[in-house]
Amino acid sequence: MNTNELEELLEGGRERSGLDFKASCAWAKAQEFAKDILAMSNTRDGGYIVVGVNEQDDGSYTRMGVSATDRVTYKEDEMRDQMTKYADPHVDFSCQVLSDAQGLFYVVIRVYEFTNVPVICRKDSNSTQAGTIYFRNSNRRIESAPLSNSSDMRELIERAAIKQRTRWHALGLESKQVSQFLDDELGELK
Repeated sequence: MNTNELEELLEGGRERSGLDFKASCAWAKAQEFAKDILAMSNTRDGGYIVVGVNEQDDGSYTRMGVSATDRVTYKEDEMRDQMTKYADPHVDFSCQVLSDAQGLFYVVIRVYEFTNVPVICRKDSNSTQAGTIYFRNSNRRIESAPLSNSSDMRELIERAAIKQRTRWHALGLESKQVSQFLDDELGELK
């Protein structure tokens, strides 16, 4: 990502399914980010969490940037280690510090969509509950929340099924072979 791409994210001035704004803070508040990272990983194409944007009382957003003291706390390897405690399977993300056109610095966390199966939360915290699938919901104000409606559930299951079928195709399994494979797998579960 570069400054122009960051500007595109910031210019809209509103959160959406694949974009979440956070006020400036150190990574130590990781458990507050966990729910959003889990939800983004279950959202089509993943998304971005931009740290350094404050939400105002009227629902608008103001660019504030992230202090140098807070920026240095975002160490990708340490972030991955901490997120492993929350996610099953793991979540894939990257983190970089970028400046906008005015010279303010932001931390941008790019969260990638799950690889094969949706991500389930595996740890209770102030903002997460073990065993919950978080999602950027579509049935009300955009937020990271437990999967709560049939439309979002259907969309998530369909994407997982497509990913699985694509995986089988890449392995060279034909339709008949897939049926036999499923029979064998289900037989082992009985």
